[in-house]
Amino acid sequence: MGRVRRWDAVPRQDGRRFVVTGASGGIGLETAKVLADRGARVTLAVRNAAKGEQAAAQMAGDVEVALLDVSSLESVRSFADACGEVDVLVNNAGVLGLPFSRSVDGFELQLATNHLGHFALANLLLPRITDRVVVVSSRSHLTGDLDLDDLLWERRRYQPYAAYAASKLANMLFLAELQRRLTAAGSTLRATGAHPGSTVTAITANTGSPLKTLVGRYGHPLVGMPAAQGALPTLYAATMDVPGNTYVGPHGLGEMRGWPTAVGRSQRALDPDLAKSLWTRSEDLTGVRFPF
Repeated sequence: MGRVRRWDAVPRQDGRRFVVTGASGGIGLETAKVLADRGARVTLAVRNAAKGEQAAAQMAGDVEVALLDVSSLESVRSFADACGEVDVLVNNAGVLGLPFSRSVDGFELQLATNHLGHFALANLLLPRITDRVVVVSSRSHLTGDLDLDDLLWERRRYQPYAAYAASKLANMLFLAELQRRLTAAGSTLRATGAHPGSTVTAITANTGSPLKTLVGRYGHPLVGMPAAQGALPTLYAATMDVPGNTYVGPHGLGEMRGWPTAVGRSQRALDPDLAKSLWTRSEDLTGVRFPF
């Protein structure tokens, strides 16, 4: 791989509409802010309207706030029903390391938020998407494992960070299988992915572990990138002309810091049979199917 150069020159996006989930803070907020500045029409799809309005007030340009709780299938369907044509959907919202809890639909909450809700949202919106779906994952997918027979943690002893890593692996498998299905259907749409490396956001400062929350809140800012730089891989995946199933992350050591470049993924994330099986299971759980 050649030398990676600094990249923060997001091209103009005039006349294009982006939906960014979880856009009231962190990577989502910074992603939406740059897109609006570059001329896009941006929908901040957020769980908390007040926080969404506060985020919108920080942005110049054509920005709207819409309610969306991706952990709730009812909320996902309501948002999708009201959403018009979209050029790019950025599946960004996420939670990390939470104590065991279930979503309103009865799913383990990290899987519900990080994967199942976004799976349903993307498939519901696909007929109205003109360009691409961007899947925001994490380096944590590298340690992720999926037990398809106990996907919702009904029998195993719950481990918050193992559940998070599993949900991020699910993101990667979704990315690959979505692109495979789009290609097989003859669609010109594409799916791309990104991860922010080591980036300082609220997600690492509000976990279910007091120790990890302490480290995230006070230690992470000493080594992590600011959110504005951590958002660059997502912006690259959302705006640059890259092939479907491209996965973008920071170029530096361990993909922790640096500028956007195409990066690799775990062997599990490359398993086509696991991807297809997870897709089938996700369809069964959400009741949402591939529309093409």
